[in-house]
This record gives sequence, C-alpha cells and structure tokens, in this order.
Amino acid sequence: MRIGLLTDGGHPCATGESGAWCDRLVRGLPQHEFDLFALVRSVEQEACGAFPEHGGRVRTAPLWADDGHRPGPRAPKGLLARMATGGTARPYGRRERQWFTDRLADLVAAVCAAGGEDETAVRGPADTDPRFADGLYGLAELAREHGGLATALRSEAAVQVLEAACRAPGTARTVQSATVPDLLAFAQELGRALRPLSLDWYDERGLGAVDLCHAASGGAAALPGLLAGHFFRTPLLVSEDGARLREHYLAAGSTLLNAPARALLASFHGRLATEVYRRATIVTSGTTHARRWQERCGADPAKLRTLRPGMAADHFAELGERDDCGPGDTLVWVGRIEPAKDLTTLLHAFAEVRGAEPGTRLRIITTAPPGPRGEGHLVRCRALAARLFPGGTAAPVSFEETGGAGPSGAADAYAAGGVVVQSSVAEGFPADLVAAMLCGRATVSTDVGAVVETIGGTGLVVPPRDPRALAGACLALLRDPERRARLGAAARARALELFTVERNLADLHGLYLELIARAPVRGQAAERADGGPRPFATPPEAHVLDTWTGPATAGRKPSWATDPRAVCAGTRGAGGRDV
Repeated sequence: MRIGLLTDGGHPCATGESGAWCDRLVRGLPQHEFDLFALVRSVEQEACGAFPEHGGRVRTAPLWADDGHRPGPRAPKGLLARMATGGTARPYGRRERQWFTDRLADLVAAVCAAGGEDETAVRGPADTDPRFADGLYGLAELAREHGGLATALRSEAAVQVLEAACRAPGTARTVQSATVPDLLAFAQELGRALRPLSLDWYDERGLGAVDLCHAASGGAAALPGLLAGHFFRTPLLVSEDGARLREHYLAAGSTLLNAPARALLASFHGRLATEVYRRATIVTSGTTHARRWQERCGADPAKLRTLRPGMAADHFAELGERDDCGPGDTLVWVGRIEPAKDLTTLLHAFAEVRGAEPGTRLRIITTAPPGPRGEGHLVRCRALAARLFPGGTAAPVSFEETGGAGPSGAADAYAAGGVVVQSSVAEGFPADLVAAMLCGRATVSTDVGAVVETIGGTGLVVPPRDPRALAGACLALLRDPERRARLGAAARARALELFTVERNLADLHGLYLELIARAPVRGQAAERADGGPRPFATPPEAHVLDTWTGPATAGRKPSWATDPRAVCAGTRGAGGRDV
C-alpha cells in the first residue's frame, strides 16, 4: 500500500533517534511505498536532510519562512487581497473575506472559551467544541481554493477577531486581560501553527494519492493528516512516543510570551490535540504514561494501541553478551545534558557514595551536544563538581563526550561503568535506559515518566530529587556484583523482547493492515445510493505494486480497477480480457 508519512522536524530533516525511527520504518517495510511529507522548522533542518532510496516521493514544507514557503511581500494594510502558497496569489472577494472572518471567529472562540485560570489546563472529551473543527476545516477549504492564509492571519482584521473573542463574556480572566501586544504575539504563533493549511499537498497528486496517512507525532505533524481525512477520507494513524501536548506545556515556560498569550497558545494546542485524537482512526502510544495523556485529551480508548519504540539491538550485542557486569567501582551516566536530567542531584548523591566507598568514580558521558539550556546546566554542574570534589585531574568525577578522547560510541560509554544511573525529574520514553538494558547493565533510575513500566523490575527505582535514596541504591548494587549481573541479564532479556526494531516494525505492519481493512473506500464509485460507503468496492489487486498487468500498464492502476461496477457486471478490462 502507499503510505503518506507525516513528520515535523524529523526524517528526512533531522538526525538522532527521531530521524532514525522514520528511516528504519521506511527501510524496514519495503513491501509498502512511503511518500514523505516533512514539515521543516529551520534552515538548518532543511540543509541537513538526507533522503533514503525508498522508492517514494519526498515533499518538504519550510515553515520558517513568512508565508510557509518563502518570504514574500506583505499585503497593503487592511487588505485581505493576496494570499501566498507555492508562489501563487489570488484575490479575495467579499464572500471569501466574510468566510475567512467567520471561520477564524469560530476557531478562536473555541480557543478562548472558559477552561479555568490554569493556562495549561487539559480539556477532556466532554470539552470538545465543534466550533474549533468548523473553523479549522473552513479555513483549510478557503486556503485550498484561494491560496494560503499567511497574509490574512497576520492582518488587522484577524487581530480584531482575536480581540473580540478574548473580550467575549465567559472567557477566563487571564485571556480577558490580553493586551494588543499579547494579541499580536498570539496571532503570530497561530499563523505559524496553521501554516500547514496553506500547503499544496491536498490534491490527487499529494495526500489524495495515498492509502493512509501515518503521522510520526501529534500536533503540527498530524494536521496534514486531518486535512487529508477531511478532503479525501484518508484514514489517519498517529504515533506518539510521548505526549506532544505535554512537551508543549514543558516548553512554554521558556518562551518570552506573557501569560495571556501563553494561555491562548496552550488552549489552541489542547484543542488541536483533542481534534487529532477524535479524527484519527488509530492512535498509538509508546508508554502508558503517554496513553494517560491521550485519554485525558479526549482520545477514545477503543482507538488506542501500544506501540513500543524500537532500538537497534545489534549495536549493543557484543557488550550485552559478555559475562562480566562491568567495573564495580564506577557509576556512569549517559545521555544528553539538559536541566530535566537533574545532574545536580546526581552529584550530591555521588558525594554520599564517595563518603561510603572512597574509591568510587562517576563518569558523565554525553552522546549529543547540549542545547542552549543544556550548556548553562553543564557549566553549573562542572562548577558544583569542582566544589564537591576538589583535585583537578585527579577528581573522581569526569565529564566526557563520545568520540575523540572519550568512549568511541554509546556501547563503550555503557561499558565504562558497572551501574548506569539516571536522575531525571522529567522523562518521556527513557531511550538511554533501554540502551543500558540492551548492554546488560544494572540500572538505578528515578520514578518519572515511563521509567517504571520500561525497566519492569529489572533495575532499582528511587524518588526524583532525593540524593540520599539515589546514593543508597547505587551503593547496594556496587557492593553486590551477583545482583548486578542478575539484574543486567534480566534487563537485556526484557529489552530484546519488547524494545527492538524488529518487534516495532512487526507491530506497525499489523496496524497498517488493520487500519486499511477497516477504512472505507474513497471516491464516488465507493458510495452507495444513500451516500454511505460501499465496503470492498475496490478490488485488492488495485493496490498491487508490480508490473503483472504487462509493460504497457506498468506503474499505473488497471482501468478496470477504477470502476468496481464494471467488475461486478463482468465487463471487459485492460487488454480486452473478461474479468
């Protein structure tokens, strides 16, 4: 079957685990043809993309430009006249301007509806507001017929609609207090979030040609899938390793927006998450933690499936099959440094470990460059380590990077210690812990996110931000090599059973078959007289990607496959043969 793979900043425009997941999917299921539709968040992402030879099409949409494709001239003040998409522009008439105003009013009225004073309040299924869907799909229809919405969404008329919605009776006090700068800031963020509506993907040569859409995450990546379902009734599969809405809430605190703009933006993302879960045919989660967020946002439990993330086990096979359980005097932390990893607690815990076992070492090994916030956290951690453990190069704590003078790769990093420690205060799917499990290492981790359900009793778990408990668990394993070996072997067996690429691809292939079997046939030929779908209206041979129909018809659907009534009546098909 042909699958439209929808990504946001991921494959083919990203490196790391997010890009590797999509790459494994495309290469690991060669029986399917993948068309990639990637949203690109920056110039750097667009420049670093590497397209695999997967046999399908690749279409990218740069969202870092003003109009969703490339920077263009602004329209005259007060004029909703020229919309841009793909370099084209069409004038809006009076009817189109009224349609835009009405649909935008529907959408922002749902966003501004009272939901409490908490700007991160998550609405449940009972809070579904039909005005959000009416506004979203109405704007999408307008963009499809008359060009993009970028100019209209940053116009004076759009800001006036926002202000009227914020001042309407029944809105929360935080929203009612929005000033003009807050409205302008939210209008800019809203225009950026709705840029997928202005893409030229929604035709028979784009998403209309795929059998199903698979969004690699919720949020913006799933938005083109919603529109494909609206225009073509294409079924949508949404896969989330974590909860995209939760990620937005965690990132909101680091923005420069004021409270009213943050509240509006949080409400918009909450409404979008609810609509994605409502319209998706199947929604998968990598963990129970993410599934609880999905249910809280309105996902129907009957639609939810568990799809555990997979990792390449062969990278850790040599270390995992060894008999030794690692050096008994060394703790190791492996990952990307960022504030949520809470290395401060780890350093304080190691001070207690060092007091009980003076010969113990701690190696902090980074596998990826830290981000802007991670740089500051790393500087503070180095200063704290120097204060807690003076001694220069002889200090028991070392900060290293994979490659160069440090370990050559992730497997070598895990081999450097007998106990792998994780001290996070927030975690989605703990990929670093799974890698440690594949290496056969005993682990000590904090009870956050999906940690407990991932390790499943094959490691020690302590409360977050508790240095004494973390130190006690580390000492218990350092002093008991037999227990370390037993836990490490159990951890590797669990990881090989649940978290391999092969298991992930097999489960995903089964979901594809389940989804396409349940999906209604699209098109006029698939409709009954009463307007409902006609089951099994398209013969299965129409989806065969082969040249069995002969060289003259290779690469296109047989003519008889486009009209099932001709098949039922015994008409003649391609080549004049009875079918």
